[in-house]
Amino acid sequence: MSINWLGTPTILESHVLDRRGCPLHYWTGGPAGQPVVVFMHGATMDHRMFNAQIPVAAETYRVLVWDARGQGRSQPIGEAFTLQGCAEDLMSVLDREAVESAVLVGQSLGGYIAQYAYLAQPERVRAMVVIGSTCIALPYTRAEIWTLKATMPMFNLWPYGHLRGTIAKNTALRPDVQAYAQAAVDQIDRRAFLTIWKAVSMAVDEQGIPGHHIATPFLLTHGDQDKTGSIRKQAPTWAAYEPDCRYHVIPDAGHNANQDNPAAFNALLMSFLSEVERA
Repeated sequence: MSINWLGTPTILESHVLDRRGCPLHYWTGGPAGQPVVVFMHGATMDHRMFNAQIPVAAETYRVLVWDARGQGRSQPIGEAFTLQGCAEDLMSVLDREAVESAVLVGQSLGGYIAQYAYLAQPERVRAMVVIGSTCIALPYTRAEIWTLKATMPMFNLWPYGHLRGTIAKNTALRPDVQAYAQAAVDQIDRRAFLTIWKAVSMAVDEQGIPGHHIATPFLLTHGDQDKTGSIRKQAPTWAAYEPDCRYHVIPDAGHNANQDNPAAFNALLMSFLSEVERA
């Protein structure tokens, strides 16, 4: 499947919401009045990582895709960057668009933002789709937390040009997706990158959130070759932990699984969305 990852789909209309020192850029498309599906990218990526999903979903649903604070066109980063703050950004965008509830689709960082949005306002999350992320409610071992936090001093010392190239290469299997990832991360300076990554490193802890579950329809996915953190290791445990979870591994895919194998991911996504609407 040949996809243009470097442009914005022409079916989308652009918007900007100035909030807490950051111009939040987002795009909408698809039929008005239909259920809303929100797409949220991973750390250092931008809205274009969903270029293979937007045209398909927009045939049936109202779609919204953004550049999260400090990434893509949503720069400068503005006030303190936290995952809870990003969830508040999302709710402000939904408020502006008069969206009462939506299906949240999040990849990696976007998956964390979706979870924090659900934690804050569960009534506004009709369903959730996660690609290559981990659970904020489950506890993590001391070793896992140490490993995650140890990346901060390492990234501080790593020559930034080489670090960006390494991120781009490791985020996907397909050369065209790696080229997109390089273009996306090249938009972000070192200071903003470290700010964003610090928030990601604080997404989980040794305690978790006891008793918290995603009590809404939930599709959990990751690439079969995703080597990021403990994503593949934890996914079966997370799937069993949630009361209404469907768990699928995307074949021939790395961390950006929706880009590496859009045909497989899109089939799962559209089937899930149809199931949610029938419920």
